[in-house]
Amino acid sequence: MSSHGGTRAIIAALLANAGIALAKFIGYLVTGSSSMLAEAVHSVADTSNQGLLLLGGKRAQRAATPEHPFGYGRDRYFYSFIVALLLFTLGSVFALYEGFHKLESHEPLSTPLVAVIILVVAIGLEGFSFRTAIVESRPLKGGGTWWQFIRQSKVPELPVVLLEDFGALIGLVLALLGVGLTVLTGNPVFDALGTIAIGLLLGVIAIILIVEMKSLLVGEGATAPVLQQIVDGLTAEQVQRVIHIRTEYIGPEELLVAAKIALTPGLPVEQVAAAIDAAEARVRAAVPVARMIYLEPDLDRSTAAA
Repeated sequence: MSSHGGTRAIIAALLANAGIALAKFIGYLVTGSSSMLAEAVHSVADTSNQGLLLLGGKRAQRAATPEHPFGYGRDRYFYSFIVALLLFTLGSVFALYEGFHKLESHEPLSTPLVAVIILVVAIGLEGFSFRTAIVESRPLKGGGTWWQFIRQSKVPELPVVLLEDFGALIGLVLALLGVGLTVLTGNPVFDALGTIAIGLLLGVIAIILIVEMKSLLVGEGATAPVLQQIVDGLTAEQVQRVIHIRTEYIGPEELLVAAKIALTPGLPVEQVAAAIDAAEARVRAAVPVARMIYLEPDLDRSTAAA
């Protein structure tokens, strides 16, 4: 995985979530809080997710084979999609189940101060992980909004970690609110409601990630600004215009470009080859991720017909 893949952010999130999960399970055993149990399972899911993201990045580095001539770059999309599914099943569904179960049983909390202390410490650790993800993502985000970055990023790991950490922070606040209100009122229903709120939050985040990762896995083309850079790079010197063009990301840092280009009529074979090589070089200079470029030379028949 390249440095832009957010390895540092993933490792920071993995270490933070592993420690948080252990503390939350201890807190659940001491207090019996369903919010604490939901958060503990959420942290276990997040820890597993970071491990899967690292595995996906490692497998994506495999060399191309005859069966997979374009390499394994999409492995990163596949494992990110699995992460989104795990976040939904292990995080959201379990939290909702536990919350509704607690709502019916009305089990009281014991030693709630322990839960409060653990949740406050977890907020600090999760905040550190979230800050690391923001720092790693900012160079790729550019001048766009964070929502645009999540929707448009071709690097799957950073949006996943960002949303996971954001959801974890909000979930911790909801758990703290549920436990706190239960302590203040003596009514365990608030702990159950906090758990249900955590489940709904994780469900929304998981659905966003599932939609985005599925789109990347199926195949996305270059965005309009990047596509314009490619067209501008192609149309120079002996290239009169781009007749048609197709692009697709076969990995976060690998863009496939296939285009039919109209060349100046009457060029000898040597100059056609030179014009194609020059066009490829211009595109790679403008868009470095355009590593695989296939150009088909043709005549501008629209001009000839006119």
